[in-house]
Amino acid sequence: ETGSALIETALSLIVTFLLAFGLFELCMLSYTCIVLNDAAQEGVRYAIMHGTSSSNCSGPDTGCADKSYDNIKAVVRTTASASLHDISAMTVNVTYGDATAAPGHPVSVSVVYTYVPYVNFPGLERAMTFTSQGRTIF
Repeated sequence: ETGSALIETALSLIVTFLLAFGLFELCMLSYTCIVLNDAAQEGVRYAIMHGTSSSNCSGPDTGCADKSYDNIKAVVRTTASASLHDISAMTVNVTYGDATAAPGHPVSVSVVYTYVPYVNFPGLERAMTFTSQGRTIF
């Protein structure tokens, strides 16, 4: 009987710590998903406000100075930096649906990120893609 209390305590602590760290990792995964989704939305907001009618145009059109979409990608990276993760491996893709940034045409920003867990639980390290779409209004 004297050893059974020690074994029960050890087993209950193992289960408690697994639950606590699992909950922490689940919260961080959810937080990262929310921040990266917001980053994609911020990229679309920037893209729809900086179409061909803007003085600081971003788009595939001949009059636009930002044909590589560096301004849009910078907005996405700045917003994604709040995710508390290393975002250097994050990929940002900008697509103009009709190959123009003229008002009324669609634009899509997608963020691809491989989630690296804080606690090494198997199956959590996976690539996630977040996409936001809008129409150029300016």
